[in-house]
Amino acid sequence: MPNTAHIPKSLCHSAVSLALAEDLGRAGDITSLSVIPENAPAKASIVSREAGVLAGLDLAIEAFLQNDPTANFTNAVSDGAHISPGDTVLTIEAQARGLLAGERVALNFVSHLSGIASHTAAFVAEISGTNARITCTRKTTPGLRALEKYAVRTGGGFNHRFGLDDAILIKDNHIAIAGSVTAALKAAKENAGHMVTIEIEIDTLEQLDEALQEGTDVILLDNMSPDLLNKAVAMVNGKATTEASGRVSLETVAEIARTGVDYISVGKITHSSPTMDFGLDMEIFS
Repeated sequence: MPNTAHIPKSLCHSAVSLALAEDLGRAGDITSLSVIPENAPAKASIVSREAGVLAGLDLAIEAFLQNDPTANFTNAVSDGAHISPGDTVLTIEAQARGLLAGERVALNFVSHLSGIASHTAAFVAEISGTNARITCTRKTTPGLRALEKYAVRTGGGFNHRFGLDDAILIKDNHIAIAGSVTAALKAAKENAGHMVTIEIEIDTLEQLDEALQEGTDVILLDNMSPDLLNKAVAMVNGKATTEASGRVSLETVAEIARTGVDYISVGKITHSSPTMDFGLDMEIFS
């Protein structure tokens, strides 16, 4: 199981600040400012409307704190918890205006990240009993990559590159420009630092043979059928880490995992996960 850790405080603060600036605009929450007395206290709970894996609670807390630094919180559960419809995940006591101003940003983050964590968990469950791991890609929402990759880890998946500077990944366009698999790998080795991992994408057994002869750390087996993946894994025979990508769905992932690949990259867990439904149930004190 990957280490989910916590979202770094600086990242949490900056992401929420941007979201609140977008939502509050030039004049703030003019509805609450007009309707709610200035110091009216309130108590509210974030409640799940469906089953899934919770992620993003720190962001929700930050959204309320930035609107009311005096807010108090009671966590019923933590990120990574499997929750059911009707479960309370967080209770907040704060000024009513602050709660209402932070409500949508808090729920947006929790809904989005919990959706990713839940979708990831579904893929992880499908490959239970194999040695394969589910990993994400760079197909993420601009500005939210670190948060979405955190949600993947929370759902039991693993992270691929965070950015282009994490590792060398030679793809089909690189190979086309370099001239061949061998040429691309040789150039990468000549220019990469000794701590840099090199991965190459191949889509035929002929390319795979060429990559194995030159040597590489990781081989990305792209858009291969299960039969071809079986042959490719047998050819690699432990000489490199293997990763399968393309044509991956909840219906196909178990068969792909049974071929013996080490990793299965799934873009849709970040770019196409449905949001998870949460609501904010509020009580205003007299």
